[in-house]
Amino acid sequence: MDDGWRGSVALVLASSTGGVGQHVASLARGLAAAGCAVLVCGPAATDDLFGFSSSSPEVTFVAVEIPANPGASDAGVVRKLRGILSSRPIDVVHAHGLRAGLVAGLARGGAPLVVTWHNSVLAKGLRGQASALAERIVARSATLTLGASDDLVARAKALGARHARLGAVAAPTLTPPKRSRAAVRAEFRLPPGAPLILSVGRLHPQKRYDLLIDASARWRELTPTPVVVVAGSGPSYMSLAQQSSERHAPFHLLGRRADVPDLLAGADLAVVTSDWEARQLFAQEALTAGTPLIATAVGGVPGLVGDAALLIPPGDVDALDEAVRRMLADADLRAEYARRGPAQAATWPSEQDTVAAVREAYAEVTAPA
Repeated sequence: MDDGWRGSVALVLASSTGGVGQHVASLARGLAAAGCAVLVCGPAATDDLFGFSSSSPEVTFVAVEIPANPGASDAGVVRKLRGILSSRPIDVVHAHGLRAGLVAGLARGGAPLVVTWHNSVLAKGLRGQASALAERIVARSATLTLGASDDLVARAKALGARHARLGAVAAPTLTPPKRSRAAVRAEFRLPPGAPLILSVGRLHPQKRYDLLIDASARWRELTPTPVVVVAGSGPSYMSLAQQSSERHAPFHLLGRRADVPDLLAGADLAVVTSDWEARQLFAQEALTAGTPLIATAVGGVPGLVGDAALLIPPGDVDALDEAVRRMLADADLRAEYARRGPAQAATWPSEQDTVAAVREAYAEVTAPA
């Protein structure tokens, strides 16, 4: 008989199209299955993407439009969330990300606040200064801070977090591909033997797809020429499309895709070029699928992938170029990384592990002083 924590929790998130939303959806399912009452508060679009309201009868979703960036509407968002949280018994408020943490900290009332830090602040100038202030406020207001990577935990502690530690984040579940490798390659009209290089992520400057375009333009000289495809949407779409056209790069933006397992089955290499990541979602999917991975050694990536990916420095197009050429030229090396990937993935926490760790955290913050 499971005698763990079974209270009521409000999970709060801001706009998300990727890893944060998937993590919250995983927690909502697992906590509900463990007998907890779960309220999820976030933008309506997150419910459309991640299905919070349909995940379990024990999960209630209420739309609160917390945007990714601060703005004039924040005061109204705080009032709305405060009203929702005060209208029902809530034992713990668990916010995901700095934006949600800031809003939840102002709206939570007397409930303990757990904040999971998923991302680092990379913005510069006035926006960076505002984000740094928000970091400090969130770090000091949280009862408990959980970091998705060690550097986030260290950052929270440096900013005055009372209690901060690494938080478990469940590895994504990768469904089997529905199409064959040949069918995926046929979609992109690849000539025989042409390598397919895949990346998946939000089209945002942090992901540094501009480097991938520059490198892919160099690969035109290879025979057969590799084709690079990126699945995802985001604010950098137009600038990346223009850069790709100007460089005559064999680089294609696919938009948001729901068939990542198929794309991985058809790919020869997976690439992550980000300036920073915590538990990078696509890196986990690639290793799980056994697709050889090249990734930047940033944030939580080295600890996540271990020796199962070829790591390169961030922002270095020459290193990216050399790594891809090395992998494409050596079938045995690709096979070795394909073998290491699933073995590394087997070491990551499961959804059950993550839910158990979170319930322990909730028991900790709700225990009598």
